[in-house]
Amino acid sequence: MKSHACTLLAEVRTFRQNHPDVRYVDLIALDIPGHFYGKRYPIEMLEKVAAGSPLKLPQNAVLLGVQGGLFKIGDYCFNDGDPDANRRLVPGTLKPVSWESQPLGQMLITSDGTEAPIEFEPREVLAKVLERLHHKGIHPVVAFELEFYLFDKKLDNGLPQFARDPLSGDADDQPNLHIERLSRFGEVLDDMAQTAKDQGIDITVITAEIGPGQFEINFGHLDDGMRAADWAALFCRSTRGVALKHGYRASFMAKPYLQYPGSGMHVHVSLYDGAGNNLLAAHQQQSLRHAVAGCLELLPHCMPIFSPNHNAFRRLGGTVNAATRASWGFEDRDACVRIPESDPRNLRIEHRLASADANPYLVLAAILVGLEHGLQAKREPIAPLNEDRSSGTDFPLEMLDAVRAMQHQPVLRDKLGAEFVDVYCENKRQDHLAFQQEINAREYRWFL
Repeated sequence: MKSHACTLLAEVRTFRQNHPDVRYVDLIALDIPGHFYGKRYPIEMLEKVAAGSPLKLPQNAVLLGVQGGLFKIGDYCFNDGDPDANRRLVPGTLKPVSWESQPLGQMLITSDGTEAPIEFEPREVLAKVLERLHHKGIHPVVAFELEFYLFDKKLDNGLPQFARDPLSGDADDQPNLHIERLSRFGEVLDDMAQTAKDQGIDITVITAEIGPGQFEINFGHLDDGMRAADWAALFCRSTRGVALKHGYRASFMAKPYLQYPGSGMHVHVSLYDGAGNNLLAAHQQQSLRHAVAGCLELLPHCMPIFSPNHNAFRRLGGTVNAATRASWGFEDRDACVRIPESDPRNLRIEHRLASADANPYLVLAAILVGLEHGLQAKREPIAPLNEDRSSGTDFPLEMLDAVRAMQHQPVLRDKLGAEFVDVYCENKRQDHLAFQQEINAREYRWFL
């Protein structure tokens, strides 16, 4: 414990030496809907925390709804006295914030690894899954890919407007994959990539996607699944900030335009044993088939995680590569679970169903549980799309149905934690019901 404190203290002191103008640091963590919450600490107080002083925040901050409100979930929030819970600093995550008007730092905090971790904190849920896999001798290697849209900074009566081409001044309303779009938006994209690298994130490929103002960023593969999810979460935060600095809005909203493709979170996962052998390639890829079968079996019960809000369900069955049934295939982007072409050493799955605004910790946890379940159950999967284009099993396409499918699934309750599943499902149910409590203009047009 002392060596851990010494490492953190050295990190804070080195940061202060390298960034003497920074007076405050945002200590941040991801809540259930995937938003950061936290506190802004004076740098002097951060040094005391690094040295061992307690760091406490309200436990129920994790339970906030999409709009920041608290829901009654069991005894939480209104019958528990709103207690504080210990958090800890995440080593290696203290970085400068370059997109704000004043010099700032930021650092991840978490309850996992504390004396009493919060069972429904997303990072803690993933930590338990990773720990269990490691005890089984299974070591995931993970890479995220995130799609997002750029919009004009100004909204039109609350509606998004196409991002303006910096060279022509015209709206970027011609959806295509042309490389020139990367050049036209190069200044803001380069700043996003460099800012992410300054946060310690390994940015690799940048792609202009099909939608107007839509792009994709790929991250490097990591043998630390938690760090990979950290990268995805931190990238969303920095990208929004950099976009505003350049006069744009960046959004990871799943389906901002009905007529254009939605934005997804694609997750590449391979599994290795302690000797570095690819477990998915074992027994002439029989283990791969078992893992895929497990993913597909649990996928219909994980929809509140993969599609965490009303808008995310709009993305499914959309114009490009968004399935409406649980399916798999080799080199097939219509499949929920795609097997990219690779040599046995790098054999992996690409899970393509989650929306870009899903919680990366929970998405990865759900995928890993599916793989783990498949390797344990050793069942054969349904036919791949390469053999049968109609292959697939149904999954819920509406939030309340999805919550019902998730809440009582025994494997998820066992491997993600029953307390988490109950809290998460009620959070999603309450968010969905709150979303319905507004009559929109179309409803008046149709029924007034």
